[in-house]
Amino acid sequence: QVKLVESGGGHVQAGGSLRLSCAASGRVFSNGALGWFRQRPGKEREFVAAITWGQGTTYYTDSVKGRFTISKDSAEATVYLQMNNLKPEDTATYVCGHRLLMHSATAGDKRTYRDWGQGTQVTVAD
Repeated sequence: QVKLVESGGGHVQAGGSLRLSCAASGRVFSNGALGWFRQRPGKEREFVAAITWGQGTTYYTDSVKGRFTISKDSAEATVYLQMNNLKPEDTATYVCGHRLLMHSATAGDKRTYRDWGQGTQVTVAD
């Protein structure tokens, strides 16, 4: 099992930026992946971005392309989500997830992620 701890959330004005971090402890295999999801009150958890641990292949949901960037530091076992040009609709709890084996066709399927962090709150004001 991989333990995940998120940090970096906060309160920003629209157009601002935040950088989220997800520190992983435990073994993340090269065929695995870490991803960011977000959840608004009363809504389903939705996919934001993911990155494969070995090759660093990235995946994004359409609404964040061009604004968010996912990256990793393998030595630090940490994944980052740089969020620029934030919008009020980005307001949510952002949660980091880990999956053992990545398949591009299911990169955004939360059911394929085994381990989850507790989340970090992002609030974007008008």
